[in-house]
Amino acid sequence: MSAAPQITWNVVADIRQLFDYPFMVNALRAGTIVAVVAALIGWFMVLRREAFAGHTLAVVSFPGASAAILLGIAPAYGYFGFAVLAAMVFAVATLRGNGGRTEESAIIGTVQAFALGAGFLFVSLSHENVTGAQALLFGSFLGISNSDVIVLLAGAVATMGILALVARPLFFASIDPDVAAARGVPVRVLAVVFFLLLGVATAEASQITGSLLIFALLVLPAATAERLTARPGVSIVITVVIALLVTWIGLALSYYNNYPIGFHVTSLAFGAYVLAYVFQAAARRVPVAGMAR
Repeated sequence: MSAAPQITWNVVADIRQLFDYPFMVNALRAGTIVAVVAALIGWFMVLRREAFAGHTLAVVSFPGASAAILLGIAPAYGYFGFAVLAAMVFAVATLRGNGGRTEESAIIGTVQAFALGAGFLFVSLSHENVTGAQALLFGSFLGISNSDVIVLLAGAVATMGILALVARPLFFASIDPDVAAARGVPVRVLAVVFFLLLGVATAEASQITGSLLIFALLVLPAATAERLTARPGVSIVITVVIALLVTWIGLALSYYNNYPIGFHVTSLAFGAYVLAYVFQAAARRVPVAGMAR
């Protein structure tokens, strides 16, 4: 582009301009895929109270991408390799651990601390400039190719297919694991499967929002939906819609002002959560006010 794009009062023309360049079309395609996967996996993550694990897997994506750059290969291989490897570590800890949540949290925290240190070491060794490191941490919509979109789509189809197969028992095991285990549901096996799905989802989304801010796309849409409704089906739909909207709008804003997409996605998702919180608080006061009269 010879000149920076400018937002005008013609909203239709501004939206059309987003589709004038192949890189932006690919970014919107990739963003849509990532938003759906992150929303669905994130919904179960919030339900299972596994936010710490999700955050750690997001952090692990950073050394993965920086290690891939150091080796001269595509960052996507590092994102997926490290995130899935860390997810397998968490899965093994779940199968073998007898210390409950405390032991699991200790293992996850240890992996997170090591991953951060390794990531900055790899960036230093590869002589990656500040802009490149910032893109790994906070996201970038530039340089997404057709092949990248295909890889993301393949990963999304596989992830969603497995999630569809285990969704009902996973939901049961997430709500009441003790009762589910008593009824023959393989709770620990489902935990392993979920960690692996979370690792893939984190690796996919990190390529758009960056390693540090993927957590927002995983947790905030689901947490917002949880504020608005207790019905699982409706909550899932709301989660996906919020994730799509904040991703699309975040991409558009990044196109026009060149700030990292991760910043926009995080800010928009946080704004949606605040609005939902205010709405919930207001709804709770209405019956009380009516009773007072």
